[in-house]
Amino acid sequence: MSTSIYDQQLDRNPANHCALTPLIYLQRAAEVYPDRLSIVHGQGGGAQRWTWRQTYERSRRLASALQGLGIGKGDTVAVMLPNTPPMVEAHFGVPMSGAVLNALNTRLDASTIAFMLDHSESKVLIVDPEFTPVIAAALALRKSSHQLQLIQTSDALYGPAAMELGGTDYEALLAGGDPHFAWPMPSDEWDAISLNYTSGTTGDPKGVVYHHRGAAINAVSNILEWDMPKHAVYLWTLPMFHANGWCFPWTLAARAAVNVCLRRVDPQAIFDLMREYQVSHYCGAPLVQSMLANAPAAMKVGLPSGIKSMVAGAPPPAAVIESMEAIGFELTHVYGLTETYGPVTVCAKQSAWDALGADERSRLNARQGVRNHMQWAVQVLDPDTLQPVPADGETMGEVMMRGNLAMKGYLKNPNANATAFADGWFHSGDLAVQFPDGYIKIRDRSKDIIISGGENISSIEVEDVLYQHPAVLAVAVVAKPDPKWGESPCAFIELKPGAALDEAEVIAHCKKHLAGFKVPRSVVFGELPKTSTGKLQKFELRQRAASNTAIDV
Repeated sequence: MSTSIYDQQLDRNPANHCALTPLIYLQRAAEVYPDRLSIVHGQGGGAQRWTWRQTYERSRRLASALQGLGIGKGDTVAVMLPNTPPMVEAHFGVPMSGAVLNALNTRLDASTIAFMLDHSESKVLIVDPEFTPVIAAALALRKSSHQLQLIQTSDALYGPAAMELGGTDYEALLAGGDPHFAWPMPSDEWDAISLNYTSGTTGDPKGVVYHHRGAAINAVSNILEWDMPKHAVYLWTLPMFHANGWCFPWTLAARAAVNVCLRRVDPQAIFDLMREYQVSHYCGAPLVQSMLANAPAAMKVGLPSGIKSMVAGAPPPAAVIESMEAIGFELTHVYGLTETYGPVTVCAKQSAWDALGADERSRLNARQGVRNHMQWAVQVLDPDTLQPVPADGETMGEVMMRGNLAMKGYLKNPNANATAFADGWFHSGDLAVQFPDGYIKIRDRSKDIIISGGENISSIEVEDVLYQHPAVLAVAVVAKPDPKWGESPCAFIELKPGAALDEAEVIAHCKKHLAGFKVPRSVVFGELPKTSTGKLQKFELRQRAASNTAIDV
């Protein structure tokens, strides 16, 4: 076989080839914009503030101190932190030490945390005092003999008083680190940078491993999808433990933007921070968007104009999109999974949509859209033949991805990896349709399809109809065993504060918009179970429905 002239004497070398990593974004921000604000925590004169120079120095101190504890390449450093400054620093300092960051979900129970600490072979755990009780319980449940070194942070503004857990004080640790630490670049961009556990509904959670290349690329992809300007002001409504905040800690460093920290989601605090710091961007689940849209009008006075928000998770109902537009927020709908570094598609808006009515515009904006700039392929394929489904907006297939924004794989789980990456595609498990314009729309998770009398019912289609009712704050539709039809739709509904709605009104509303077999046969009112990221826990509702605790109407 002949060799091309372009393969001769044109080798890679340190001058023309370096591993991609998001860590250089912080380095550049500190070099080019050293005195610009990087992180702010709190409000008014008592707020804590750091510049990009200081954030780079503190991250290097953390990396240096971790190496001093014996941490190096391939080790796991777990953190149990809210959206506070140490969490931002961990996204740089931990991988700068060569280690892998494992950001734990702060809403998990002790047994699940114990499993994750053992499974990841974590050698260090950085914890906020708020989570001392659950961490203490988790440590008692650990089965591994691996030594785990504890580091405790503090939050003088909003956190609880420090609770004795042992270990080292975070600030004392940093004080002993080198602010000029010569951190090592990854030797290979395939090296792991972070570990994120999926919230398993059955069995143990799976550990999703990210590499430096994917993290760096998705950070840039976020900028491109949002046209994010330099020095944007970003409010942390999205937990940084959730797919590493969709890679936004690294995105913000690339733009030398401002991290506005938020310890917990609260509408009043969110609106206050938006006003004080002139927030320009934030992300959140549909439930967070609904919370803001339905907040009292007095809370929304004086907000900055044109705040941009990314919404992901379950498809946002058209009513949510309309209500957010009404208060001047520009909503961008994205779709992805923990396994895809967060967003992998975006509902890219077309100028022609501006001339459409609000209902039609909302319908188009509620789709999951098209692949991100940095993703090679996202397609709706027949899971049996791997051929694209007809682009008719009706035929369902499975969403599959291929390209730069797919995980390295599941940690210590070769069987799951073989299934997830079968036939050279990442299999999402999400069912969708593709429209003639190429945009896709999720119809359901494969396990959420309701099969009633042989007919497939999309739970999302029924949910979209229920969200149109002005009294509905949140809704989830699941399958309930039915002696006649096998399964039938069961609707769990959470009402807006002060609203009233009964079963008959729900049924009547649905009959106006749905075929008869799609109308819920059971309705339950009450607060819906949610994850810490605002996603509805359908597996719990399926258990309730299967145990016949749902009320027939």
